[in-house]
Amino acid sequence: MLAAFESMVARHKELEFLLSDPTIVSDRLKFASIAKEHGRLVKQVKPFEEFKKLELDIVAAEEMLALIDAKDAEMLTYTQNELTEMVTRRDELKIKLEDFLLAGDENYDRLIVEIRAGTGGDEAAIFAGDLYSMYTYYARSQGWKVENISFSNGEHGGYKDVIFSLEGDNAYQFLKFESGGHRVQRVPATETQGRIHTSAATVAVLPEPDDVQVEIRDEDIEWERMRAGGAGGQHVNKTESAVRITHLPTGLEVKCQDQRSQHKNYEQAMRVLRSRVLEMMMKKAHDERSAARKEQIGSGDRSERIRTYNFPQNRFTDHRINLNIYRLDAIMLGELGDVFKALREQDRKIRLQQAKLT
Repeated sequence: MLAAFESMVARHKELEFLLSDPTIVSDRLKFASIAKEHGRLVKQVKPFEEFKKLELDIVAAEEMLALIDAKDAEMLTYTQNELTEMVTRRDELKIKLEDFLLAGDENYDRLIVEIRAGTGGDEAAIFAGDLYSMYTYYARSQGWKVENISFSNGEHGGYKDVIFSLEGDNAYQFLKFESGGHRVQRVPATETQGRIHTSAATVAVLPEPDDVQVEIRDEDIEWERMRAGGAGGQHVNKTESAVRITHLPTGLEVKCQDQRSQHKNYEQAMRVLRSRVLEMMMKKAHDERSAARKEQIGSGDRSERIRTYNFPQNRFTDHRINLNIYRLDAIMLGELGDVFKALREQDRKIRLQQAKLT
């Protein structure tokens, strides 16, 4: 582990030198690319340097402890407490550094979430809206930035589909396990006989790259203007602000219509397209590395049922790790800390086991 981080430190110093080079500074694209890599490395180099310093401080404290007179109870207690605090902090940093290495190419601060209503009609759209609220409640509680990209309202509330972005420190590491099928069991407000209905929604969580990480050439896309659909109004009827972009190499298609500006819709559609292209690249890389990747916490496929939200029992169930929490009301208000902790711990355990085998 130490050798890997030493190489990061060397690269970090190299990038700092490059950022002060006038020829690099004058090249806007090259400077932006180097600055982004530098920014990503800082998050790993700083805790590593703190870890190394703590290692030295712990050795010094242990040596001091051995020299203290046993009769000096106050000094003995003070040094022992200080040593305990340093060891605890060092162990925390070691886990953090291991997580950086295990995450590999999955350290992203920005991500795009797509939620689509599945089977269940109006109730499915309402459930999709509930999931949107759950994730955005959590994001805002973490101080993350939330931005709506595209949405289609349900006829009786919620969303037929909604796409939004989140931005926060290593946000993707927390939300990446949410991709898949989500099922809800509850009595709809329109149900007169009190029968429990089952509805579903699908979630896709995509890391959002920038145009340096995923380059999409002009010749690789086709795009067209169109009139925005949805509810009526002068804007919808008279302007062609909606945009549809097709990525020719992959066949991926993205449509955006919720901004008044055609330029803004094009920009938002390109953000979603880059994320979907990156998702395909990451999936291919993971599949090539190991077939066991899919034996981790799900494949991330939308068709895979990962979760059940049972409102009559106030029960939240994650089927991949057999997790049951009887606080569904709190979870729907964004209290997802325990859920994400359990998922990340299981994923870390599996990754560590696989790392030892390779």
